[in-house]
Amino acid sequence: MKVITLSLAFIFCSFIQAADFEYVGTNKCKSCHKSAKKGEQYVKWEASSHSKAFATLLTEKAVAIAKEMKLETAPHESAECLICHTVGFGSGGYEVQDEAFYNPADDDKKGKKAAKRMLNLQNVGCESCHGPGSKYKSKKVMQAIYTGATKGLDVGMNEVSKETCLECHNEKSPTSKEFNFEEMLAKISHPMPEAPEK
Repeated sequence: MKVITLSLAFIFCSFIQAADFEYVGTNKCKSCHKSAKKGEQYVKWEASSHSKAFATLLTEKAVAIAKEMKLETAPHESAECLICHTVGFGSGGYEVQDEAFYNPADDDKKGKKAAKRMLNLQNVGCESCHGPGSKYKSKKVMQAIYTGATKGLDVGMNEVSKETCLECHNEKSPTSKEFNFEEMLAKISHPMPEAPEK
């Protein structure tokens, strides 16, 4: 009985945490993280292979790998691929949608917003590593994190480590290569050069 109670408590807490922090999409980070003064994080991401991760699932090579793996669906619709080629797949982020979802009626503002969000969850985006951004996306919260007034984890921002990268860069990937964390981190490094302006 104790094990069941603890399991239910863990599931309940996980559900609450997932509900508290939502994925907002990479474009929500763009406005504050694009300029040279702020470190050009978005520009660096856009030039990286992470920003093209979803597009690789549409290539002939990906289709061939999916056939070799005996996947039942195309790579861009397979959970085995989407977990590492999109933001938050399976945990409130990217979801496979039909063509109608991406083509809402002209007067369907809610549908247009949902489609835009979903498109911004394709690829390996900011939140793939840093966590769902709904609670830390504002300038005020980011300033508080930067100055130490707020802990990033309290607002859903993960501490990025080697383990973060190894969630996808591992032997489960059919294109896996030896992963050198320090070398790869240097390639995608995008530090904040100074405290955000007030």
